[in-house]
Amino acid sequence: MLELLLGPKRAERRPVEMLFVGIFYSLVSLILANWIFGDGVLADYMGMIVITFVVMFTMPFMYYLLRHEEEKDIKYRGKFKVIKEHSKAVSSLLWLFVGFVIAFSLWYIVTGNTQNFNAQIETYCYINHPSNFDLCTQEYGAGITGKAITISTERFMTIFLNNIYVLMFTLIFSLIFGAGAIFILAWNASVIAVAVGIFSRTSLRLWPLGLAKYMVHGLPEIAAYFVAAVAGGILSMAIVKQDFSKDRIKDVLHDFITLVFIAIVLLFLAGVLEVVLAGRF
Repeated sequence: MLELLLGPKRAERRPVEMLFVGIFYSLVSLILANWIFGDGVLADYMGMIVITFVVMFTMPFMYYLLRHEEEKDIKYRGKFKVIKEHSKAVSSLLWLFVGFVIAFSLWYIVTGNTQNFNAQIETYCYINHPSNFDLCTQEYGAGITGKAITISTERFMTIFLNNIYVLMFTLIFSLIFGAGAIFILAWNASVIAVAVGIFSRTSLRLWPLGLAKYMVHGLPEIAAYFVAAVAGGILSMAIVKQDFSKDRIKDVLHDFITLVFIAIVLLFLAGVLEVVLAGRF
């Protein structure tokens, strides 16, 4: 029933509605995860269980969206027209992602229940405090705002190459199982939400600043992953349909390569923004 809330065509016409869908899916996932597994032996894995629920709710929408995008490759022959049409799907997915981040971060701040994001907190500590990992995880981010960020080519390359690594997995997931990339995207949303909550020190007053801090580079970074997911999904759908005519293969491969190139450019921009601007907060 939930997959009928918003179809891909309506989402592209009114992408902002995906913000509320993302918030709704996230809150329902958190409530169900706590209700079903909150007191059981799986409570220690709550961070992954929450993401599993989010993926289950979002999977039908992702599948029909990618199928809709693959149909556009047949309908629209102009290259710029096709890219413009695909951008509508990316826009709706970005609003969905923002909805995830808002819901997760507010839940983290308001409830103070770190068990719901145990895996995400460990990921945050591994990235931002590798030398003090145990201390960071014990504190659950209380009072930790992260190390000062210095502008350096080495740091930029570390960030950029790590993002490329995630981009490759997004492509692989979407190629093997068209809608499968939503797992990586939902996971990234939850990690960013935890980072926002940690920066905010569980204070709603600091929440807008924390959201801005991570969205500055987070949006172009996640947009790159969404573009890659659409690229892989288009190729996956074409393979499933076994449409191997010469012109069809040429069009699909052209769109695939173009979208991957756009994704890499977005990741480069996100890396620059993270290194240059994040340290100013």
